[in-house]
Amino acid sequence: MLATMENLALLDMSDDLASMILASAEADRYRECLHQMTTNLLTQQRIKRLAKIKEQYDEVQRFGRYHPDYKEVNRLARQYKRDVDMDDHVAAFRQAEMDLQSLLDEISFILADAVSENIKVPTGNPFFETKSSCSTGGCGSGGGCGCSA
Repeated sequence: MLATMENLALLDMSDDLASMILASAEADRYRECLHQMTTNLLTQQRIKRLAKIKEQYDEVQRFGRYHPDYKEVNRLARQYKRDVDMDDHVAAFRQAEMDLQSLLDEISFILADAVSENIKVPTGNPFFETKSSCSTGGCGSGGGCGCSA
């Protein structure tokens, strides 16, 4: 009975944490950028144009450089990809996405570290990888990162 109550308390706390994340500035910015990206007509035209050329690109790749449209489709695919990448709404969305991911990575790292410093958290973020290696004594910065090297 006690374990069940502890599990319920943990579930309640995890719901509270999820609510705090959803109310965070990072999540607000993510939602706002997603809305702007999906409602901007020019941005959506660029994304749809890229999706169409990707279909052609996949078809051309089956035959490789022997396909008559190989060079042109490859050129257009690169150009349309660059157009999407340089779109202000897409760039803002990607930055907001990275910011939210960093917040989630940091929370995961804190939770894992609270349980044991031996728990590995795959974040893809070099900051956390360096931080986790510091806890094992691998830091050569003399404690500048916060470890006790």
